[in-house]
Amino acid sequence: MHAVRYRNADGEIRLGRLEGDLIVDAGGAGQQGFVPSVEGWAVIAAATGTPTPVAAVQLLHPVVPSKIIAIGLNYRDHAKESDLDIPAVPVVFSKFSTSLIGHGESIVIPREETRPDFEGELAVIIGKRTHRATLDNALAAIGGITCVHDVSGRRAQLETPLRQFDYGKSFDTFCPLGPSVASTDGVDFADIDVELAIDGEVMQSSNTKHLIFSVAEIIEYLTRGITLLPGDVICTGTPGGVGDSREPRRYLREGETVSITVGGVGTLSNPVTMEQ
Repeated sequence: MHAVRYRNADGEIRLGRLEGDLIVDAGGAGQQGFVPSVEGWAVIAAATGTPTPVAAVQLLHPVVPSKIIAIGLNYRDHAKESDLDIPAVPVVFSKFSTSLIGHGESIVIPREETRPDFEGELAVIIGKRTHRATLDNALAAIGGITCVHDVSGRRAQLETPLRQFDYGKSFDTFCPLGPSVASTDGVDFADIDVELAIDGEVMQSSNTKHLIFSVAEIIEYLTRGITLLPGDVICTGTPGGVGDSREPRRYLREGETVSITVGGVGTLSNPVTMEQ
């Protein structure tokens, strides 16, 4: 089952159940958007509104989280291409909520950012309040999965001695999320394909079986000191193939479209434009 948050032709922000190219309306969206709790999924499952073509609405980022937590260097090939050691514990940073955009919205590169890079990832969405999870019950905290693009301003990220992740990864529009949230029924978190393409050319292609820290390990680690709330987003890391590590380097360019496909979710696509 897939849930979406969208703006209809009347400008109303609604929730719905995605069925192929149609959306079955499930009522108005609250401030948190879609929350993939048991109750939230029940509303989506019970939706009986008039089906509307996806092409007739604007898809929005499906959740409005209290926090977006990202994990760096979580694929061995990405750590290797970055010329960094395999981390002993998860590398944690955040992306600000003002960086969120939905499917089809433009990624806008700030004038000062000369090294705009791409990172396709699996995102997991928390479905229930969780603190001190164990490896055995950590996956029960997850209410859904989606695609996320951890757009990265490498100039801003790497220009300081401490490599300040948050700033260059939190520019406005630098966190495309969507297009839908997929339920976790039948999902094997150790076997999810992740792919990123630019104008159809595949740049990254991997599977979560290559994660250094599994999804359960990430949640167990985070909740030792952080309470995860329903709707929170965890970006699980990007595989090798990022532009900054290529020879020659390959950055995002005006007019391109970046598409991220996550198994079981679908494809999140966003055009790229440069700030004027």
